[in-house]
Amino acid sequence: MLEQRGEFVRLASSGRIAMSELCRRFGISRQTGYRLLRRFEADGEAGLSDRSRRPHTSPRRVAAGMEAQVLAMREQHPAWGGRKIARRLRDLELAEVPVASTVTEILRRHDRLDPSESARHRPFHRFERSRPNELWQMDFKGHFALDRGRCHPLTVLDDHCRYSLGVRACGDEQDRTVRGELTRLFQRYGLPEMMLADNGSPWGSGHSAARYTALGVWLMQLGIELRHGRPRHPQTQGKEERFHRTLDREVLQHNRFADLAACQAAFDHWRRIYNEERPHEALGLAVPASRYQPSARSLPERLAAAEYAESDEVRRVSSDGYVRFRGRQHKMSQAFAGHHVAIRPTQLDGLWTIYFSRFAVGQIDLRDDKTQMQQPVTHVSEQVSPLSPV
Repeated sequence: MLEQRGEFVRLASSGRIAMSELCRRFGISRQTGYRLLRRFEADGEAGLSDRSRRPHTSPRRVAAGMEAQVLAMREQHPAWGGRKIARRLRDLELAEVPVASTVTEILRRHDRLDPSESARHRPFHRFERSRPNELWQMDFKGHFALDRGRCHPLTVLDDHCRYSLGVRACGDEQDRTVRGELTRLFQRYGLPEMMLADNGSPWGSGHSAARYTALGVWLMQLGIELRHGRPRHPQTQGKEERFHRTLDREVLQHNRFADLAACQAAFDHWRRIYNEERPHEALGLAVPASRYQPSARSLPERLAAAEYAESDEVRRVSSDGYVRFRGRQHKMSQAFAGHHVAIRPTQLDGLWTIYFSRFAVGQIDLRDDKTQMQQPVTHVSEQVSPLSPV
């Protein structure tokens, strides 16, 4: 609850989304929203708690106890190095925080550093989208065992600023589960322009016959373009790969969970730290929350039917995934069953393009009676080292 209140006041303070809309996304009244803002402005984060809390640090003792502060921060975050710890201590407005190299020396002197870690931090190039919500990356991290059952972590990350939109403890990787979790994220953060996913179920694929799934069609109905990574090229989703390593190192390696509820509680706690406290080297040691803004496109209450131009030739896709055009049956995908598509001519005689909503999804070639489903665009700009630090 405290994590959600902190996220609410940060997003509300940005002024990008109207207070009434943001309160609706968080499921609270406007009165409650304004009350949380007043409490935060008066008392900071402590004002968001239901009970009083003692401050974690004492500014008057910083100069004498800085080494202890460094070691305590490392104890709290065992995977953080000197740069992250130094930046976080400065973000907490502590006095006389040493430079990052001095913090690193403190950690080394107390045997808190793994010598092999420094070999992993090498220079590399980063590529990112120009603004928040232009592209979200999503993927399942490999499942792991619980005391009861197993967990399939679903992670969603904003490409521009690495803001973690969700780390969800799922019991499976089915369409229904993914759609439910994405709906919750869309309700809170609005709709992105594009989403990047791996190949396979339930996402679909850019390089196989099963290019479109019901999940991909649903996203297109929401006006979201679904893109796919290149097969056997995990660097296409480099930010997700690095995020998964960080999640594993900072959460999963140190804990065992009884069930999905316990796992989700740990994910929620860590996600707040990742977004709001943990300095991110790819952002110049800023935190992702400092650069993220929610989308102005809200999740609609119901899906609207696709609208096409009067000049389009509109056809309904049959239950087995076929569309009839010019006296012939053309195979599409069962994912479009029951939906209407538009068929438009191209500049080549006999070659037509199939559209679903505003997305080109296939072509019909009347010259040789072939139907070719359009390959979803592959996102190829994520070219980073798999050993890149975060």
